[in-house]
Amino acid sequence: MEKFEISVSSDNQNHHFEVVDYMHHSSDHCKFEVFKEGKFVASFEPGAHKVLHICKNTGVVEEGLLHLLADQLESYNL
Repeated sequence: MEKFEISVSSDNQNHHFEVVDYMHHSSDHCKFEVFKEGKFVASFEPGAHKVLHICKNTGVVEEGLLHLLADQLESYNL
């Protein structure tokens, strides 16, 4: 398990998140869990062609922002 911070810009605002990467991902657990201000907001898992999709969404953060976050994570080639 590795933790790192990531920021995403949307509507002229920077949104900061903490990401937990479960490097030894298994099918019973999502690969990435995302937190904002210590609260769980969503998780992602890799799909075809290393494209991430939302595994769990608490509804705390709007889905469009989660897609931007997934794009940012994909750019890191994790």
